[in-house]
Amino acid sequence: MDLHLLFDNLTNPALLFFFLGVIAVQLKSDLKIPENSSKFISLYLLLAIGFKGGQELSHSAFNMEIIWALLFGIFLAVAVPIYTYFILRKKFSIENAGAIAASYGSVSAVTFVTAIAFLEIKQIPFSGHMVAVMALMEAPSIMVGLLLIMIFKGNKGKSDIPLKTALRHALFNGSVLLIIGSLTIGFLASDAQAEGIKPFTTDIFKGFLAVFLLDMGITSGKKLSEFLKKGPFALVFAIIIPIINGALVAVASGAFISHTGNRLLFTILAASASYIAVPAAMKIAVPKASPSLYIPMALAITFPFNITLGMPLYLYIIQNFN
Repeated sequence: MDLHLLFDNLTNPALLFFFLGVIAVQLKSDLKIPENSSKFISLYLLLAIGFKGGQELSHSAFNMEIIWALLFGIFLAVAVPIYTYFILRKKFSIENAGAIAASYGSVSAVTFVTAIAFLEIKQIPFSGHMVAVMALMEAPSIMVGLLLIMIFKGNKGKSDIPLKTALRHALFNGSVLLIIGSLTIGFLASDAQAEGIKPFTTDIFKGFLAVFLLDMGITSGKKLSEFLKKGPFALVFAIIIPIINGALVAVASGAFISHTGNRLLFTILAASASYIAVPAAMKIAVPKASPSLYIPMALAITFPFNITLGMPLYLYIIQNFN
């Protein structure tokens, strides 16, 4: 791996703010981002990336590469929860295995946004349709996770899972709706209209990302110590499974995706895990699943790994295994 690339990524100011948040927790500092501000920033990041993606998509020719990318994204969102579920069942209950499998089949919008910032720093171009791929990968994995729990619990599990409510939440939760809606608005807006809000959607983006990653660092630091008490299996899973998913997609994506930037974004989607949409759905659908397990795995282990060591590793694979 290119150590210079790794060093550049680790000294990225946005990423250093993440580490600052983790350190603040370890030092028992009272540093925190107000909850309402944190929610606003997360909504802003989804809106901005969706809008910019829609603009890029409006300038892209609709071709077979886009169709294959969308289909492959849906395939991953279905396949990853299925195979990881059977690994997780060796150590965890049906409910916890299903919830964790759904998390790792779904995607992290914040990891995706961080990967875009990484590509912009490296001046590697990417296409707007990758935002649509991200949006499509949210809901299927939640549905698969719920179906796996229902199948393996049998009749006993039916009363625990209000399937209609959970599936509706998977399809229309705020993050999915905002990213699809802003993607559509960006697609419909003219260049002149988009230029009018560029200071909001583009110029302040990296600053808001830095503040958000500071908040993610604080949140991760709080969850890490409790999670480490649960034993090594979850910790190993939260690192090894993203590497496997990411490495496989980094190589396989070369068969139908030509641009390095698009391949990296696809890889980071495959390697990431949801800690927003899936926990919200599982809280409604599977109350017996433990949030103290699947949220720290995704947020305190997989997320930091992907944005520090993962992205340079996946880019190295893409560039050397065409």
